[in-house]
Order: sequence, then structure tokens, then C-alpha cells
Amino acid sequence: MGKLVYTAIASLDGYVADEEGKWDWSMPDEEVHRFVNDDARPIGTYLFGRRMYDVLSAWETMDDPQPEIRDYAEIWRAADKVVYSRTLEDVSSARTRIEREFDPEAVRRMKDEAGADISIGGPELAAQGLRAGLVDEIRLFLSPVVVGGGNPALPDGVSVGLELLDEHRFANGVVYLRYAVR
Repeated sequence: MGKLVYTAIASLDGYVADEEGKWDWSMPDEEVHRFVNDDARPIGTYLFGRRMYDVLSAWETMDDPQPEIRDYAEIWRAADKVVYSRTLEDVSSARTRIEREFDPEAVRRMKDEAGADISIGGPELAAQGLRAGLVDEIRLFLSPVVVGGGNPALPDGVSVGLELLDEHRFANGVVYLRYAVR
């Protein structure tokens, strides 16, 4: 059985993108990127909404000489991906399928049958998983910036208890927090 994990890089005030949709402030440095890679390595399947998939699908053809970027591209390519979209006709990455609706029972079965953890990516899709009681862990990389508004990492109207499992401080001021959902 796999865990369903929600991971986000967010501003200190809790946004994954600012009011203009920009997230350039969240780009990890080499140290953080290596940690992100190690955190993602055990993921067997990624669940994405359309917008998150559109951003991350660049990893399918990424050919960067930096070792940590090359490593993440390999992690991305090795995992299965499910994109939830009513409008997407084709995918641009291997090992990827489209689902038209987020079905909590199908995700529950996926977790039960998984031999590896599953990542749910993007705050809107993660909100659906949280509301359905499916998310087992929340992992946040808090960036040392306050953006004042935008796309929140965590949804309004959802209340869950959390247990701190791990924390890590990076030289650039990013703080990693890993919680179990109770």
C-alpha cells in the first residue's frame, strides 16, 4: 500500500504562486534541489491537474548539464503520471494517462494497490484529496519570501490534524516540513 503525499514549494505566507501567477521566487538552489530529488525518488505515480502537468511536463525532454536537474528529469521519466483534465486531448510525456474526473474511490484503490508512494501535485487537486481524506502526508518547502497573495498551497475550508515527522533547514533559508495527516 502506498501513501498519498502532497508536496509544495510555498512562500512563507503560504502561496505557491503570487497574484500574477509568478513562482520564480520558488526556484530551488542546488542543495534544495538535491533534497527535493531524494524526497521524490520513492514516488511511483504522480497525480496532476492540467495546469501542474503543463508546467512539469517540461521534465520529459529536459536536457540540462546540472547534475541535480538531470537527476530530477530521470525521476520524472521513471514515474507513472495521471493527469486530471476535462479538456486535454493528448499528453506530451511517456507513462502518462488522462482521467476526466477526480474519483476518490479510484484513488483509494490506487493507494491500496500501489507498490510505491503516490504524489498528488497542485493545490487544487490536493484540496480534492484532502477533502476526501486521502492525503497521508503534507510536505512543504517554505521559501524565505512573503508574496502577499496568490494561489494558496493549502485550501480554505479543510481542517486536518497534523503530526510533525521531519524538518530540515537549508543554507538559503528554505525550511522543509513533513507532516503526517491524522
